[in-house]
Amino acid sequence: MEIIDAIILGIIQGLTEFLPVSSSGHLELGKAILGDNSVPEESLLFTVVLHFATALSTIVIFRKDILSLIKGALKFEWNEDLQFISKIAVSMIPAVIVGLFFEEQLESLFGGNILLVGCMLIVTAVLLYLADKAKDTDKNVTFKNAFIIGISQAIAMLPGISRSGATISTSVLLGNDKTKAARFSFLMVVPLIFGKIAKDLLSGDLTYDSGNFTALSIGFVAAFVAGLFACTWMISLVKKSKLSYFAIYCLAVGVIAIIYALLN
Repeated sequence: MEIIDAIILGIIQGLTEFLPVSSSGHLELGKAILGDNSVPEESLLFTVVLHFATALSTIVIFRKDILSLIKGALKFEWNEDLQFISKIAVSMIPAVIVGLFFEEQLESLFGGNILLVGCMLIVTAVLLYLADKAKDTDKNVTFKNAFIIGISQAIAMLPGISRSGATISTSVLLGNDKTKAARFSFLMVVPLIFGKIAKDLLSGDLTYDSGNFTALSIGFVAAFVAGLFACTWMISLVKKSKLSYFAIYCLAVGVIAIIYALLN
C-alpha cells in the first residue's frame, strides 16, 4: 500500500466515523476511486487498525465521561451511571445479532457495490434532514429508546448508512436531547468496535507484512487525528442543529455515486 493511500483512507475513516456521512460508504467509494489494488490482501488488517484508531479517539474525547461511568458502576448500585452502561449494553444487542448470524450476507454487500452505497447515502440524507428539524428537549435516553437506537445501528452496518447519523437521528426523532443523543451515539459504538477487533484478531484471517508497517502506522495516526477533530466538531454541530448541511452533502454524493454506478 502506498503511503498517500494510507493517509487518504485514514483521514476518510477518521472523519466519516463521526461525521454523519457513512465511513463504510466513503471507504468503498475511496477504494473504487483509488483502485482495487490500493488495498490488497492486508485490507482486513488495515480496516482493523483504522477502526482501533477511531475508537481510541472516542475514548480520548469522552475520557472524563468514561471514567465517571466506571467509578459509578463500581459502587454496585442501580445509579445513573450503571443504568447508562446497561442502556449501552441493550443498544448493542441488534448489532451483535446481525454480526454473529448475518456476517457473510453483510460482507457480500461490500466490495465495490457503488449503487447500493449511493442509495443508502440518500437514506442517510433523509434521516439527517428530519432530525435537524426536530425540536430539542431535555429528555434522557430510555431503555426502550436504547434498543430502537441499537436497531438503527445494526441497519447502519450497510455501506452508505451513517452509523452516527442513523443513531443520532433516531435518538433525536424519539424526542431525546440532542447533546445527550450525540454522547450516547459515540459511546455506544466503542464496545462494538473493540468486540469486532477482538473477533477479527481471533479469527486468524489477518495477514501482516512487515513491509507495510509504515503505511499501517501512518494510516492509524491519520485516522486518530481526523477522529479527534471530527468527534469534537460533530458534538458542536448537533447542538447547533447543523445536520442539514450533511444531509445536502450525502444527497449530492449519493446521486453522483448512483450515476457513476449506472454509467460503469
